[in-house]
Amino acid sequence: MATAARAEQARRFERLERLTQRRYLLLLAPAVLFLVIFYGYPVAAMLLRSFNDPAWGFGNFKPLTAARTPIEILGVSLPMNAYLRVIGITLQIAVGTTIATLLLGYPVAYALASMPMSRANLLMIFVLVPFWTSILVRTYAWMALLGTDGIVNEVLMGLRLIDQPATLLNTRGAVYVGMVHILLPFMILPLYAVMRGIDRNLMRAAENLGARPWQVFRSVFLPLSLPGVAAGCLLVFILALGFYITPSLLGGQRDIMISMLIQQQVVQLKWGFASALALVLLVISLIIYLVFVRVLGVQRIFGGGRR
Repeated sequence: MATAARAEQARRFERLERLTQRRYLLLLAPAVLFLVIFYGYPVAAMLLRSFNDPAWGFGNFKPLTAARTPIEILGVSLPMNAYLRVIGITLQIAVGTTIATLLLGYPVAYALASMPMSRANLLMIFVLVPFWTSILVRTYAWMALLGTDGIVNEVLMGLRLIDQPATLLNTRGAVYVGMVHILLPFMILPLYAVMRGIDRNLMRAAENLGARPWQVFRSVFLPLSLPGVAAGCLLVFILALGFYITPSLLGGQRDIMISMLIQQQVVQLKWGFASALALVLLVISLIIYLVFVRVLGVQRIFGGGRR
């Protein structure tokens, strides 16, 4: 009798759990529908167009494998296989930006995580302030600062470090400066989230066992903060891969990123080849994501566990 009652209670619990799951799915339905219509369908159409425009096949990908495919971008003729060169430049800029934001963002996040919560929340406002300003406005601000008559040149000439205005704008360095300024918050936020959750008792225990401050940081704090490092690097790297406004306004004529090349193909109505380039960019992003997840465990920052 008791066994039958427990079995009936278990069945009721299972039915209630299934009903609860269905309600959760109904709550998710509007968001899923929105993503399918406004994100999934455009991506699927892009993938399809890369293979069927103007004809079915891999014709849109052949220029990427040709030994020599010179192209002209923004009035500059690029030799050798220019498409692969553009992909290489994009990866270089993305990697450089990621490293720079990590070197600048890690100490900031560490300092914020070491402060009392009230003070850290107050200082976090300065990290979030850039989100209140348009990327285009911030890029134009850097154009004014780095220009020939900009403040940076005036300060350098006032300090007599240079005799005449230096060429700071339309260079690779200007691209790095603009992109690091824009993407730095995306590095600090995940780092801070992970560092704030690290148990400080572990560090005190290491100190009580005789470890020096640098040893505590290297052996305890740094390994525990790696999920935040991985998540921040992943966010910054993927965002940097698709950057368009900042490199196009601050960069030189030979610092062409793949987003600028895609835009040029769209202007020329070469939709198939533009879709093929976008697919290449998507594949690179997915590969980088899988590497970060498998090697550094990015999923742990979202509450998942490694298996």
